[in-house]
Amino acid sequence: MAPRTCSVANALEVVGERWSLLALREVFFGNTRFDQIAANTGASRDVLAARLKKLVAAGVLEKRQYSDHPPRHEYLLTDAGRALHNVMLMLKEWGDAYVTEGPLPLVWQHSCGHVLEPRVVCAACGEEATPESLTDASVSAAS
Repeated sequence: MAPRTCSVANALEVVGERWSLLALREVFFGNTRFDQIAANTGASRDVLAARLKKLVAAGVLEKRQYSDHPPRHEYLLTDAGRALHNVMLMLKEWGDAYVTEGPLPLVWQHSCGHVLEPRVVCAACGEEATPESLTDASVSAAS
């Protein structure tokens, strides 16, 4: 039996590695320069350089020169990179609930004044998407 083909597997080819996700976290926080990203992730310089290169090649980040002498670059989110924001929020939410012990290291407050508790909802009806509420429409369409 062949493995299931899906967009989750395809996405993991691009962002499914620790240093890639932590580099993206830093760019979301506004730390766009290599030294900032390296300091805040703890990644070795060679590993981080490889991950950033892969994210640029995949169109998740854009590498832009900000200094000529010496040549220096920063990493900016593309539309594809910005689209990962909700993924990062949900991954943080899962880590808060099931992995992190003790006080949470980071708590987001929404502009409404409440602590953010992200949820995935159906755009059509507004109901929360749960495993029980989902079916594989591609299987139904193929029948």
